[in-house]
Amino acid sequence: FEKLCSISLSHINVYACLVCGKYFQGRGLKSHAYIHSVQLSHHVFLNLHTLKFYCLPDNYEIIDSSLEDITYVLKPTFTAQHIAHLDKQAKLSRAYDGTTYLPGIVGLNNIKANDYANAVLQALSNVPPLRNYFLEEENYRRIQRPPGDIMFLLVQRFGELMRKLWNPRNFKAHVSPHEMLQAVVLCSKKNFQITKQGDGVEFLSWFLNALHAALGGTKR
Repeated sequence: FEKLCSISLSHINVYACLVCGKYFQGRGLKSHAYIHSVQLSHHVFLNLHTLKFYCLPDNYEIIDSSLEDITYVLKPTFTAQHIAHLDKQAKLSRAYDGTTYLPGIVGLNNIKANDYANAVLQALSNVPPLRNYFLEEENYRRIQRPPGDIMFLLVQRFGELMRKLWNPRNFKAHVSPHEMLQAVVLCSKKNFQITKQGDGVEFLSWFLNALHAALGGTKR
């Protein structure tokens, strides 16, 4: 889900409580995360931007290799070698909840009426040239866009979703497309929505053209 504080609704300096899963802003004295830790005795928090763990209210960083699985689920990474072997060595993975799944063949949550978009996103995630490009963030991370341009958000969110769909270490055998779909609503100026059914073919055409333009492509 969108990384917003559950109280202030701010997206700045947000921490996830690893006990209840709620998001809170800040970790300093009187911050929402600090107050939550004192009131409910929930002490372990994850900064959703830096992916560092902290103990509150004592406010010290936790360094423990056993927490690496959590950061990998939030931000999976793929090497060029791994990407090259995706179609050659299909292997079932076991999620944390015990279910087995095949990376890349993973369900997307249907939030309300977004199944038309889910179908398109899942299909695109299995087009090898497109998949391989977006699995490696370095391919597009340094692309410069004009100030105030929001369209590159589509590129970032699609890359994040692609890496989560192909993650061999997921906690569950399904993925939330919420942030991806929010970017779609914003960048399409609400022509495609989460709460209203849309046409899959129209969405596919718009989405591919929007990605092309955001990556610096021309109309030719």
